Amino acid sequence: MKKYKVTLTAEERNSLQELIAGKAAAKKQIQARILLKADAAPGGPAWTDARIAEALEVHVTTIERLRQRFVEQGLDAALGRKKQDRPSRQRTLDGNAEARLIALACSDPPRGRARWTLRLLADKLVELEIVDTVSTETVRRTLKKTNSSRG
Repeated sequence: MKKYKVTLTAEERNSLQELIAGKAAAKKQIQARILLKADAAPGGPAWTDARIAEALEVHVTTIERLRQRFVEQGLDAALGRKKQDRPSRQRTLDGNAEARLIALACSDPPRGRARWTLRLLADKLVELEIVDTVSTETVRRTLKKTNSSRG
């Protein structure tokens, strides 16, 4: 007897079938197929995990996790990505610090310099106590994503 038994309502079943018939990400379509095959409701196929794994070419563990997510959190959580409980690392530059960096990059460079370099910008952010430390790579990535011209 399975610990997490998938029992779909008619509405959920229709929703999953529409998802498979339409355009959706491949992973989402496979998850929908797994849930449809695992459906233990009256009239549902109620396939075993091993049979689903073989038919859809996924690992049994994937099916077990999907069953658990569906039973504990519902259909939307089962088909969506799990949100991070906490970020793996803290952002070095928050929105305020990014704005200050962009303003600094658009300002006149230091005396004796033709333009701002990434190292100069990083050092200036630390000097102005906007951040404790910042790498030139973080500065580069931040400036690149702003799509602003420094010229």
